[in-house]
Amino acid sequence: MTLLKVDNLKVHFPIRGGFFRRVVDHVKAVDGVSFELQQGETYGLVGESGSGKSTTGKAVVKLNDVTSGQILFEGRDLAGLSRKEIKPFRKDIQMIFQDPYSSLNPKKRVLDIIAEPLRNFERQSPAEEKKIVQDFLDKVGLSPESIHKYPHEFSGGQRQRIGIARSLTLKPKLIIADEPVSALDVSVQAQVLNFLQDLQQEFNLTYLFVGHDLGVIRHMCDRMGVMYRGRLVEEGKSDEIYENPQHIYTKRLIAAIPDLEPEVRGEKVKLRKKLTAEYESSYSKFFDEDGRAYDLKPISSTHRVAIL
Repeated sequence: MTLLKVDNLKVHFPIRGGFFRRVVDHVKAVDGVSFELQQGETYGLVGESGSGKSTTGKAVVKLNDVTSGQILFEGRDLAGLSRKEIKPFRKDIQMIFQDPYSSLNPKKRVLDIIAEPLRNFERQSPAEEKKIVQDFLDKVGLSPESIHKYPHEFSGGQRQRIGIARSLTLKPKLIIADEPVSALDVSVQAQVLNFLQDLQQEFNLTYLFVGHDLGVIRHMCDRMGVMYRGRLVEEGKSDEIYENPQHIYTKRLIAAIPDLEPEVRGEKVKLRKKLTAEYESSYSKFFDEDGRAYDLKPISSTHRVAIL
């Protein structure tokens, strides 16, 4: 079943200039993106900084205003809804933020942080609320005593677990995970990623996973879309794209993944030089005169590429 369908989504930010601060141009952060999420799957958006992947994720939860296009959640278009109209849907769509240090209020205890979504939608007695929070703390691997502590008393990985617990309290159907491990130590990243997969099985969650690390996206996601300058340039099964990339930008992303083996590093240096030459010689095959990626075209039943 299709849970989320994003159709021709555009998010443009105005550039103002002059004495009267008139709009003189727009930054096309997201410029015609379309994809679907099935119930229970994990779909990844990957790309370099500024590609529009996080803006897309935030648009789905209405943290960014939509310029045009549709965001269909269980068949209902969320794009044009007002703040009041969108509120009932926020219970089913939650977000895990990138930075566990700035996304938690330092002046609030863990009890108040995790219980905040509950208080917005479901009134509970203090005893019931405390029990719910303690149950979710247990699920994310934190002790019941954590309920009375403040964010500064936890490590980065523990803070991210608190953010994950907060996103789960309303038992959502869809979670937008905006680079949830990029601010964490490498030793902690695998723990959090495996933990997110365990929670997906337990709660039948659907993830829209935003990231810049192709290795993480491949590990976490059933399918993925590669973004460049606000457009999707390639989409398909994660393993298929990783092992058989077709767009020059995807090839360069994969070639940029660091490797510890000296021989492999040497081969990758040669590959990057080769891809740079290919990029320069066949630019028009992948981008139009304005540097805009073409529309996606199917090259198989599961693989689409933006190519002329």
